[in-house]
This record gives sequence, structure tokens and C-alpha cells, in this order.
Amino acid sequence: MPGYGAVTRSTLRQQIADALRDEVLAGRLLPGRAFTVKEIADLYGVSATPVREALVDLSAQALLEADHHRGFRVPEYSLADYRGMIEARSLVTEGMFRVLGQGHPAFADPKNPETAAALATVRRRGEEAQRANAAGDLTVLIGYDLRFWRELSVLFGNPYLAEFLHRLRVRSWVCAVQHLRRLPEVRGRLWAGHIDLVDALSSHDPEAARAIVAAANAHALQMVEELAEG
Repeated sequence: MPGYGAVTRSTLRQQIADALRDEVLAGRLLPGRAFTVKEIADLYGVSATPVREALVDLSAQALLEADHHRGFRVPEYSLADYRGMIEARSLVTEGMFRVLGQGHPAFADPKNPETAAALATVRRRGEEAQRANAAGDLTVLIGYDLRFWRELSVLFGNPYLAEFLHRLRVRSWVCAVQHLRRLPEVRGRLWAGHIDLVDALSSHDPEAARAIVAAANAHALQMVEELAEG
């Protein structure tokens, strides 16, 4: 397995979870890679309890799968799986955007201080994602993209929908990154229309929001299909 930095005992569970999460989303732990609680515990020189808790946490986030025979493994997704994830994401966002024309409280008054502050935070996530895309830093882009969508979806007021969309987007990245890592250069090649989406939603323009997300999904699907088939 890749080398990791030292882990202090004060926050073992979270540090181990964060380290493994970064490895999976960065594509350095390959799909199908299986490992046991003991293997990770030995790697860090810690007891099995915080490792088991960290791995269970990552399984709950769909970053790992429990393997009853070998412990845990990195999920393996097919191109058909990825297409299904994109379709599911589209259905979820379509439902979210539909409420824009119905006076949804989160977007009814963008000048409301709380709403304005929340949108400003989401916008900053989008700006960071755009900078990461321009710099070709896939790992940073993934992190900010996930934060962007999670914080944006929370504004629609349904925590179950927000959590479902987050899990879909995590799985989408786990699937996509195994193909994107084959590219010698990703600088400027991934979707980075986050700010345009925030502007469309702030302007109560669901059609523009749908068009932006549809273009993003089409772009992602085409890129992964080409890499998978090539």
C-alpha cells in the first residue's frame, strides 16, 4: 500500500478514515483492492478498534465495501454502473431544481443574511474547484466538488436528499478517478461550472441550472466512456 504519514493517538479513528478516504478518491488504492483490519492496524502501529471504526465509517460513505471473507475492499464499478450513477444524479437534481419556481424558502430571498452567507460559502467551494481544475490538481478538485454539492444540496432543506446525492457523487468519483488517473494531464479538462450554477440558482432560473448540470454530466460521461474504451 502507499506510504502514509504518522498518526497520533488523539484522533486515530478520524485520521485513519481521512487518510484512506484520500487514497481511494485519489485513485491510489485500486478498485478491488482488499485489506483487513489487522493489515491497516499493523501499518499504523495501532490497535484494531479505531481501524475497524474508521473502515466502517468509510463503508457508510460508500468509499469502501465490507467483504465478509477478506475484511474491506475498494469498490469496483463498471461503465454501466457509472452511467446509472449519472442518471440517478440527474433525477435527484431535477427534483431539487423543480422547487425553485415554487418559492422555496432557501432561495426565495437571496438577500436574506443567512441565505446570502450560505450561498457565499458554496460559491467559495466552487471557486476553489475551478482553481484546482485550472491547476490540474484532481485530488483537490474532487474534495471541493464534493463539498460544493453537499453544501448546495443542504440549502434545499431535505437532509435525506442531500445525503443521497452526496453518496452518489462519492461513488461517481470513485468510479471516474480510476479512468482519469490514466490521463497524463487533467489541467482544465474537467467540469468547473460551479459558479455558473450558483448564479443560475440564485437567479431562480431552473432551466439554466438544468442545462448547466446536463452539460456537466454529458461531459463527465463522455470522458469516462472514451477512457474506458481506449
